[in-house]
Amino acid sequence: MNKAIFLDRDGVLNHEIHDYITRLEDFEILDYQIAPLKKLYDEGFLLIIITNQGGIAKQRYTEETLAEMHNALNERFEEQGASIKHAYYCPHHPTVSEECDCRKPKSGMLLEAIETYNIDPAMSVMIGDKPRDVEAANGAGVKGILISPDELIDYDLVKRVLAGSEFNVLSEKMQAI
Repeated sequence: MNKAIFLDRDGVLNHEIHDYITRLEDFEILDYQIAPLKKLYDEGFLLIIITNQGGIAKQRYTEETLAEMHNALNERFEEQGASIKHAYYCPHHPTVSEECDCRKPKSGMLLEAIETYNIDPAMSVMIGDKPRDVEAANGAGVKGILISPDELIDYDLVKRVLAGSEFNVLSEKMQAI
């Protein structure tokens, strides 16, 4: 079985703004996240994005624009010798869409990735900047790490969570809040 690092996108891999990121020009990749994730990638972890993108349902941007952002993100990772295996996204929003199983805090995207890529949830972790990310992870049997928006991913913390008995953790920075 495979192991994975599931990653929320906005606030974890790119700078989150208060509104939707609707243009590639506004998509600010957090380059400092690549180094710790490359270490995990080199250890055999699949890197998989799990992101709500309700702006599609609200017609604020298109799936084509979203694909451009994800391509730019993957290209930046590939330049550093890592690769994002897949970017799962929920295009729905509760104010304009029907109920779905993919929008976090539901676990649909994680469960699909687990099945598609034969991932062992017990050997995997989800890193996000909102409690709904951890809730979605838990629903799929995956450990969750909650970080502050734009906070550097702590490689050692990820390894401790994967090896330890704690199921979910807040980063040290979040614990101080």
